[in-house]
This record gives sequence, structure tokens and C-alpha cells, in this order.
Amino acid sequence: MPSTIRLHRVLTASREKVYRAFIEADALAKWLPPNGFTCTVHHLEPTTGGMFRMSFRNFTTGKSHSFGGQYLELVPGKRLRYTDTFDDPNLPGEMHVTVDLKKVSVGTELNIVQEGVPDLIPAEACYLGWQESLRSLAKLVEPEINQ
Repeated sequence: MPSTIRLHRVLTASREKVYRAFIEADALAKWLPPNGFTCTVHHLEPTTGGMFRMSFRNFTTGKSHSFGGQYLELVPGKRLRYTDTFDDPNLPGEMHVTVDLKKVSVGTELNIVQEGVPDLIPAEACYLGWQESLRSLAKLVEPEINQ
């Protein structure tokens, strides 16, 4: 039965900056892949109904897997909802991801719910990958470099 993954993190960055990291191709390519992977964004249309396509490449083996989806809801600085589907037939189904951003005293509270994770992906591996990605996200958005 497909899994649901829930993540929470507080970042010392504005909601607008964190939101941008989810909708700009070069930012996604920098923070989204878990450790040991690179990311290529092939297409990104961050509008409601817009599509995206990207691939992760295992840097050790050179093997890659691609995936894509559609943006269902985009509320700048507050919320993103999108679908996600792997091209691999062994990873069937459509995942739904909701990202909520809430302003808090120290920056942004980030809540992510990923529903419909294929059975072949162990929940603990999904959590581990997301934790690695969110650490990279923090490294991207938390520094305030004003020059």
C-alpha cells in the first residue's frame, strides 16, 4: 500500500525565498537531489496547470531515473501542490505533494506531505532522501548575501 511521508522543518529564511527555491529550475537542481545524486531539470513551468520534468543521476553508477508532474496549486510564498510520477513502470502511481509555508518569528515553517509513495520505495529511504534534500535547501536559502 502506498506510503504517506510527512516532513517538518523551520528555516531562517523568508517564505518568499523558500518558495522561490521550489519554482526556479537552477535552485531545484541545487537542493532537491539527495546526497550522491545530480539533478537535471528538463522542463519547468511553475504555473497552475503547468508541467515539470526532471531526472536524478546516481553519481556513482551513472544510472538515472526521470519523473515529472503537474502543478495543481501555487500560492506565492504560502503553498505549492503538485503531482509527481516516475517514468519507471516498476514505480507506478501518481504521488501528490503539498508544501505549506508559514511565517514564524525566526523565518519559515515548512510542512511537506507526500502521498502515494510507491510500495517499492521504503518509507525510511524516502525520509532519508528528503532530510538530505532539506539540509541542502537550508544551505541555499538561509544565507543572506546582499552583494
